[in-house]
Formats: sequence, C-alpha cells, structure tokens
Amino acid sequence: MTIKGETQASRGRGRPRLFDRAAALDRAMRVFWQRGYEGATFDELIAAMGVSPSSFYNAFGNKEALYREAVGAYLTGPGGFFPAALAGEGSARDAFARLMMATAAAYTDDTGPAGCMISLAGLHDAPERANLSDFMREIRGRSRALMVERLNEGVRNGDMPSGTDVAQVADFYETVFRGMAVRARDGADRVILEKTGMMALEAWPGGPA
Repeated sequence: MTIKGETQASRGRGRPRLFDRAAALDRAMRVFWQRGYEGATFDELIAAMGVSPSSFYNAFGNKEALYREAVGAYLTGPGGFFPAALAGEGSARDAFARLMMATAAAYTDDTGPAGCMISLAGLHDAPERANLSDFMREIRGRSRALMVERLNEGVRNGDMPSGTDVAQVADFYETVFRGMAVRARDGADRVILEKTGMMALEAWPGGPA
C-alpha cells in the first residue's frame, strides 16, 4: 500500500541524478584547464562529463556557471597547494622555497593538464566575456594577497629586513609563478621549473640564505 506522505516526499525530492555530480565537475574542470573557457565547446564538455544536455542544464545552469564552479574546484583541488605551502612552518623564505618546489611539482603533475588553470585563463576572452576576465583577474589577485600577507608576517617576525617593500616582492614572485605556468604548458619539466624557482629565490630581500 502506498502511503500518502511517502508519495509527497518522493515528489518533493524529484528524480535522482543518474551521474556523480562531483566527478562530472572534476572532468569539466580539466577540460577548461586544458582548453580555456572559449576553447571548451559545449559538446566537448558534456562528452567529458558523461551527461546529457538536459542533465547539464539541470545540474549546472549554463557554461559560465559551470566554469565558475570549476574554478572553485581547481582552487580547492589541484590548486590547493598554493595556500598550503605558504601556511607551513618556518621563515617567510622557507615558505616561498617550499612554494617554489610545490609549484614546480603541481604544474608538471601528469594527472592533469600542464601549468595552472588560473594563470592561463581569461587572458584572451571575447569582449562580451569581460565579466569572466574580471573574475579571473580577481582570482589571480588572491594568490598575490596571500603572498603579501605571508611577507608581512615575515617582516613582523624579523626574518625579513624591516622596510621591505612587500608589495613589490609579491609582484616579483607572482610574475615568476605565472611565467612558470606558461613554461610548463610549453613543455618545461619539473627539474627546469625547480631551477627557475631556486634562481628566483636568489633575489630574496637581504640576499640568498
């Protein structure tokens, strides 16, 4: 016998999804990472995600909404190395040395596309996609803000010279990290990127350790 309350509850829940949403999002994130927003076609996305067009729209809304969600998945997944490395113990220089090694490893990890999804995204979007370009610029700004915060901590702790222009130092290393992403996409391996990172540390305020 069907109970009325059970029937209403089942209708309230709706039809269950026939796919793993998190796994589909991860696959979409990797397509965007490899192709960029403009380069990732709708057909390529739904094929990689293993969903039908109707399931795509029901679960994610539209391509731009999916992209923004995919960026979040990257930041908490493959891109999570960045804040983790900076948050570790030791001096500010120790943190940046750790970050250099983590960056070289992450950008050349063969479980995903080479380079960094954030560094390589939104640089050549069409004018009508200015909102996405602004979004990615804001996302990139977060990494610089994290570096400024860690550098300021180094000054407060006395492991960096007082009066250090932390904004300029952050700009310098931000440029290094973004360049490493491009080099990785062009085929540079982990060893090459590690050497680049160690060379960049020679410019550390107060001189190399």
